[in-house]
Amino acid sequence: MDIHTRLYLIRHGQVVNFSEGTYNGHNDVHISELGVRQMEAVAARLKNENLAGIYCSDLIRTKKGAEIIAAEHGLIPEAHHTLRELNIGLWEGLTLKEIETRFPGTLEEWKRKIIDYRMPEGESIRDLAGRVIPALKKILGANHGGNIVLLAHGGVNRVILADAMNLDLENFYSIEQNYGCLNVIDYFPELAVVKLMNG
Repeated sequence: MDIHTRLYLIRHGQVVNFSEGTYNGHNDVHISELGVRQMEAVAARLKNENLAGIYCSDLIRTKKGAEIIAAEHGLIPEAHHTLRELNIGLWEGLTLKEIETRFPGTLEEWKRKIIDYRMPEGESIRDLAGRVIPALKKILGANHGGNIVLLAHGGVNRVILADAMNLDLENFYSIEQNYGCLNVIDYFPELAVVKLMNG
């Protein structure tokens, strides 16, 4: 096959408010001690890989993981605002119960219009794909034939995986992305091949 670009797509480690069940979106929360260990485990897995670059969003939960991985390779992570998690607007920092209390009926509307529903003052999953995929293509183009790491978020990773497999965004929530998981995608000129998902 042709020369390909390998993407190590990683979700950030467990966040500090994980047990509270809050939705973070663009809220800038740190990763927990377990989250750090998860990132150290991924770093150990990638220690002997020849990496051309490491990318992440500009939120601390991805930057921390990217720094842990980068330390093994003498690289400096490149952070991009366009790689942030889905902007859930006024839902950020709330639990499902709090969302239903403060914005009655919006969860049902969201479930009915899963791809195109915009959270109050936020964005839709289609909006998310519209900013993430072009950013990814620029990164891939700048690293043609190399191995790169992208340390991102559950929503961002789902969009990228759906795009790689030519899945409709309606399948967004059918793709699991656990904290600290590793995905491997090989990008060839004519197609993308998912080698590992939610590893």
